[in-house]
Amino acid sequence: MATAVKFYDFVESLGIGEHNLNTDVLKVYLTNNTPSAADDSDKTDLVGITEEHGYAAADIQNVWSETAGTATLAATDVVVAASGGTVGPFRYVVIYNETHTTDGLICYYDYGSAVTLQDGESFTVDFGASVFTMS
Repeated sequence: MATAVKFYDFVESLGIGEHNLNTDVLKVYLTNNTPSAADDSDKTDLVGITEEHGYAAADIQNVWSETAGTATLAATDVVVAASGGTVGPFRYVVIYNETHTTDGLICYYDYGSAVTLQDGESFTVDFGASVFTMS
């Protein structure tokens, strides 16, 4: 998976206590619009692709932990399976906080080129060991 790019507003909002990454519901959605880490802050700033054919924004089942001064956001992988039509195109996978009053954007991943899932194909958002760490 690509490296997570944090939205600037998320870093500020985290510092002033607007996010609880252990208890808030974090979701992933897909977009083909280029994110701006500096300018985008809320989900409405970055329109996603149409939720249809088996695709909808999905809960990542997040867990926030800290060990020896390093905090880690872990998540459950998300599988998007096209059913009854195509999904996409999308290039970016975005995480946002659904519990936040404005659906605050957290980070995004750039897959380098647009992806379109044909009926019956699937795409896994594989977070590996963590979404990101902070120290």
